[in-house]
Amino acid sequence: MNDQRGRPGRKRSEESRRAILTAAAELTAEVGYASLTIEGIAARSGAGKQTIYRWWPSKADVLLDALATKADLHIPIPDEGTYEADLRAFLAATFALGSRPQVVELLRALMAEAQINAAFGERFREMFLAQRRAALGTIVERAVARGELPSGLTSQTVIDIVFGTLWYRVLAAHRPVDQALIDELVTVLTTRRQS
Repeated sequence: MNDQRGRPGRKRSEESRRAILTAAAELTAEVGYASLTIEGIAARSGAGKQTIYRWWPSKADVLLDALATKADLHIPIPDEGTYEADLRAFLAATFALGSRPQVVELLRALMAEAQINAAFGERFREMFLAQRRAALGTIVERAVARGELPSGLTSQTVIDIVFGTLWYRVLAAHRPVDQALIDELVTVLTTRRQS
């Protein structure tokens, strides 16, 4: 959603885009996803309602863009020299962002919308879930190339364990994603099995 250069019409103003994304995230935290409206986002951001509809097909898509932008800004793909250090740094950045109440609300709202709206669900998988998986995949593939991934684990299983745990805690258990969880995941995903 970030790149709209291929569409006809006026080019998106980056300042307006940021104001809209910020307004959408703030309003979701304040009033909840169900009460969020394009009109409310327009009023808070100072942008016109038609501008928002021209750039995004729905309020869920505005929030998806906001979430993807936050993830890109706050979760780097570290290269600390070892799989364990890279994994720990990635988890620390992911969990720091994923434990913010405002972000938790966005995650819950977007995952719920993705379950009931097939077209949005596809965009959510492509623009957010696949991008986060690819970021962690870079770290895991480096570990494979260096011979650091424990035997018996595939790259996809590592990624599933990390994100499965995160989503379970955010959506179902409402338990924290904290340093203790980082330590546990790093232990599970980096410990070599005894033969």
